[in-house]
Amino acid sequence: MEPIITSPDPTDALSSVPAAGAGRGLPPTGRLRFFFGPMDCGKSTLALQIDHNQARQGRRGLLLVRHDRSGTPTISSRMGLVRHALEVHEDMDLCALVREHWSRGSRVDYVIVDEAQFLSAEQVDQLAELADDAHLEVYCFGLATDFRSALFPGSQRLFELADELNAIQVEVLCWCGRPGRFNARVHDGDVVRAGDTVLVADTVAADTAEVRYQVLCRTHYRTGDLGPHPVDDRQLSLT
Repeated sequence: MEPIITSPDPTDALSSVPAAGAGRGLPPTGRLRFFFGPMDCGKSTLALQIDHNQARQGRRGLLLVRHDRSGTPTISSRMGLVRHALEVHEDMDLCALVREHWSRGSRVDYVIVDEAQFLSAEQVDQLAELADDAHLEVYCFGLATDFRSALFPGSQRLFELADELNAIQVEVLCWCGRPGRFNARVHDGDVVRAGDTVLVADTVAADTAEVRYQVLCRTHYRTGDLGPHPVDDRQLSLT
């Protein structure tokens, strides 16, 4: 009698990652995509729009965030769109996280990560593993460079591994009218160029805020020129 070979249970908690395509009936087309741009270009808005479009087709997503500017585990846009998300901690294994959801019988068809620049290189590797081995669609959104104009480690690894790199096309302008690409950290009216890489603050000037960020063109980032007038917080800005 021929031996009976059983297929592994895709929801087995001992599996390294969920089995490819199991329980979803979809072709194996997992991709790791990185959407990047300066502050206020609409990254979080796009992340929530993609989640909305996917959910309308009956798909189940896992929303993750690292250091949202609100200080809460949410993906939030200045247009008023907010969705609860799971906060990614420094030592979190993202493959194990998805495996845990599958072991509880929860579907995960796609993963959305906002503020992906704050991920570790190892966590980006885990997202690539989920795309390759679990065939999940993985969407990452974040800044490319920090306030020193150096690549964030998470963003650098995404540039190295992502199947698709997408510069968000909503143009953000420097105060002079030229395209803004650089995320300047401003303290007491001056551009600062040293300090911790991770310091969460908003782009809107407020009386209670010691630190804020302002998008500048390369010329005015180099010279530290913030313009003749403060940023007008009454204007609609996207993040």
